[in-house]
Amino acid sequence: MKSKKDKRQNIRYRIRKTIKGTADLPRLAVFRSNKQIYAQLIDDITGHTIVAASSRDKSFEGKKVTKIEQAKLVGSLIGEKAKQVGVNTVKFDRGGFIFHGRVKALAEAAREIGLKF
Repeated sequence: MKSKKDKRQNIRYRIRKTIKGTADLPRLAVFRSNKQIYAQLIDDITGHTIVAASSRDKSFEGKKVTKIEQAKLVGSLIGEKAKQVGVNTVKFDRGGFIFHGRVKALAEAAREIGLKF
């Protein structure tokens, strides 16, 4: 019997077979833990992270917000950072998580800022 983590890893591997980020069209990778949420724009060809944002950022310190609101803030932050670097279009990698709740909130906030995926 596979654990929940093993099932998510299998889904993650299945997604990663089809999604590859480039410098022009990076991969927006999302990871959520029980308390935090992280997002990165990754160029898979060179293996470099272009831009990263997380709920552990200095700008979030001292704010009492729910996890959904936290995800929205991270989504808008990654969208702003992407625009500064000159990235408008990305490939979304949900990392094996269901597109629901915090992952969806992050994606919608990034779309509102202007990222296309």
